[in-house]
Amino acid sequence: MSSYSSQLHAEQRVVTHLYERLDDVREQTKSRLADVRAAGSHGSPTQRTERDSFATMYEDRLMQLRAVEDRLVFGRLDRLDGQRHYIGRIGLSDADHKPLLMDWRAEAARPFYEATPSHHGDIAMRRHLTLRFRDVVSIEDEVLDMASTEVDRAAQSGTLTGEGALLASLGQRRTGRMTDIVATIQGEQDRIIRAPLPGALVVQGGPGTGKTAVALHRAAFLLYTHRRRLGHSGVLIVGPSQEFLHYIDQVLPSLGETGVVSRTIDDLIPGIDATAVDSPHVARIKGQARMATAVANAVKARERIPSTLPTTRVNGIDVPLLAADVDHALATAHGTRKPHNKARGTFLRTMMSTLRTRYIESVDYTPERDELDDVESQLMLNDELRHALNLAWLPMTAPWLIDQMLAKPAQLRRFAPWLTDDEVSMLTRPKGSAFTRSDIPLLDEAFELLGPDPMEEDRRRKAQARKDEEIRFAKDTLSQAGIGSGIVSASMLADHMTQDDDDSLSMRAGSDRSWTYGHIVVDEAQELTAMDWRMLVRRCPSRSFTIVGDVAQTSALGGTHSWDSTMNAVFGPQGWDQRELTINYRNPQEVSDLASRFASRSGLYVSTVKAVREMPDSVSRLMANGHDELVHVVSDTVLDLASRYVASDGTGRVAVIAPDSWRDDLRGAIDAALRSHLSTQEYDRLTHQPSWDEQVSLCSVGSVKGLEYDAVVVVEPGEIEQSAPSRLTAAADLYVAMTRPTQRLVIARTRDDAKSSEI
Repeated sequence: MSSYSSQLHAEQRVVTHLYERLDDVREQTKSRLADVRAAGSHGSPTQRTERDSFATMYEDRLMQLRAVEDRLVFGRLDRLDGQRHYIGRIGLSDADHKPLLMDWRAEAARPFYEATPSHHGDIAMRRHLTLRFRDVVSIEDEVLDMASTEVDRAAQSGTLTGEGALLASLGQRRTGRMTDIVATIQGEQDRIIRAPLPGALVVQGGPGTGKTAVALHRAAFLLYTHRRRLGHSGVLIVGPSQEFLHYIDQVLPSLGETGVVSRTIDDLIPGIDATAVDSPHVARIKGQARMATAVANAVKARERIPSTLPTTRVNGIDVPLLAADVDHALATAHGTRKPHNKARGTFLRTMMSTLRTRYIESVDYTPERDELDDVESQLMLNDELRHALNLAWLPMTAPWLIDQMLAKPAQLRRFAPWLTDDEVSMLTRPKGSAFTRSDIPLLDEAFELLGPDPMEEDRRRKAQARKDEEIRFAKDTLSQAGIGSGIVSASMLADHMTQDDDDSLSMRAGSDRSWTYGHIVVDEAQELTAMDWRMLVRRCPSRSFTIVGDVAQTSALGGTHSWDSTMNAVFGPQGWDQRELTINYRNPQEVSDLASRFASRSGLYVSTVKAVREMPDSVSRLMANGHDELVHVVSDTVLDLASRYVASDGTGRVAVIAPDSWRDDLRGAIDAALRSHLSTQEYDRLTHQPSWDEQVSLCSVGSVKGLEYDAVVVVEPGEIEQSAPSRLTAAADLYVAMTRPTQRLVIARTRDDAKSSEI
């Protein structure tokens, strides 16, 4: 048996033992859960509530243990004193609490990612283990202390290597799901992942530098390190699209974390369905920070002295409503500093008190309490008075307010006097139009200024009263059981007593617009407008953010081209920090160089320093004489790329990025090519995949942001540039398109298109 084989067998014994321990812990957890469930609903209220609490905890633990099955262990640290520590997705100990496996987020695991030959501390060597299911298939050693005996030992056994584990992972076929990089985190990435929690951290990085992976691993690290602080409030992940969220949704569970809510900006307001899309120029206008002033002006316009003030006759007495009365009530309500709908209660109470006093002053006796109650009832039921009070302080909902504001040009001019006539015309739309993605921050601003409508507020108060009663009961239960100082708190117990199986943090946070998170991760952050940022900061009062993006990829007209400008306005100059990722792990060197040269010529900021792989012939160009010929050339190319990169096991991804005007013809030609050259079974499999998991896909530039493919065909780049709303957007769109592939980039164009763009 060779030395390398001996090493494999030795590591296999360790890995098998770790999986056996994982199985044991799973079985113990399942057994405890079964025991709790078997008890059913019998026993005292104290016993039942305690069982419910522990059942939920066992279910959460079992979910975590199941999620870490794949590649449970991936590394080993060898110290100079001979100690060895295995690194994995979670921590494991034996029955006697002796550590077996170290969680990758533990401080002691940091050298696995950051130690170098010149700064290795007491680490002699790190070993990378590659697993297929539960089998060890390869070993690679990086000797950090060159004076150590591990150098000769690793060389003799054939395990000595450099960045093999990383390069092997980069060469694997893509899937419709992003995989974690926990086994191959690089030093510059790890330092960002483990950065302190407070404040906003901006991570600038070019395509393929691992921004998204770093952000997700940072979320897992923060949940591990600050469990008490973040576990209850949760972490919010904000992504650019539902396709992107599908792509990343398995990363955090694979790292043992489930307390995370994933949303797009569109989904942050429960009950609002933003189905329409604004033009880029309209989206830019709506995204400006001063649109918050327009919304505030729209609210203030409904707090005024009506032009007509009625006199109400009560019991034969005239009770006039005076302008001074309304003005006083308005000032009193404003003094509460409550949202509009909540402050309306103060306004109405003040008005009723004033009118009741006027009635008292109009009679020559002191009315009894019953008479005054009757007077107030008559006042409240008077239609003219009720109409006047509604005109003075109108109860409103946010959707109604924004719909009214955008449907009436005169109101838009009054609420946003800085708008030009052309801009007012662009923003105006028919009443009742579908809300757009750009309306969401405006709606959120309105919700914040208005507060809930009175009926919703009444339901909320009743729900909170029930919750308070449940917590009081839970405290009594814990006190009687003598477990009030343990791991089960009264609020936890109350939650477990009342929540359904689906009532997870994600469900609760997602259904509550006012939910505040302990930390927010924003991906593709360069696309967010000033109004988007107002919306996000509202959901994290501590302003604890991880913000990842690339200003060279900004396509939104209202997006960020300078982090300093945007972040200073949002967080203040001292409230944020910036780190930069510089190494491209995704693209071959040839692809990276081509894209970087183009971006630099176009005036974009390029932060990538180098790519880690060279792949000759990774860039190719195809030229056609006209439309029909190019469609044929592209369909043949896609067929060839699919045969190379697309496998029947679901791995491998090929994308065609084309202008809108080309997509119908290309879709038909590609479909025909696949149908004629593939078996019926394989054709049906490929053409019935969900859009977010397609192995051969036809895409727009906007839909591929944040994603990656084995091979990409960019069709008619000149037309993609010309259809963009600005020069910088055009350059950013092409930069994004060219930097999606991990293996192959094909640029396909007609001769006319080649005259309009230099790539």
